[in-house]
Amino acid sequence: QVQLVESGGGSVQAGGSLRLSCAASGPAYRRLCMGWGREVPGKGREGVALIHIGGGSPYYDDSVKGRFTILEDNSEDNGKTIVYLQMTNLKPDDTAMYYCAAAQYCSGNWDFDFWGRGTQVTVSS
Repeated sequence: QVQLVESGGGSVQAGGSLRLSCAASGPAYRRLCMGWGREVPGKGREGVALIHIGGGSPYYDDSVKGRFTILEDNSEDNGKTIVYLQMTNLKPDDTAMYYCAAAQYCSGNWDFDFWGRGTQVTVSS
């Protein structure tokens, strides 16, 4: 089983920046693809960004392209993989619960096997 622990959420004004972190542990082969999704109450969860651990180009939803960057920390800590979501030029529409996610393979439909508990991001205008 893969465990995902997010941190770094908070409140920021529009135009500001935040960096989310995700520490992933468990069988490495089951978390070769990692990403972030977000959810607003009343709306479904949507994918934001994903990256194939160890290589491959990151992929972003159109709503965050040019503003969000997903990064892998190559210095594994005790077998954990750390993935960041650097968010800049934040907008009120980015307000959501953000979840770290993992899967064995990266697919084109944001299909992940494991999800973290989430961290809240609130952007005020």
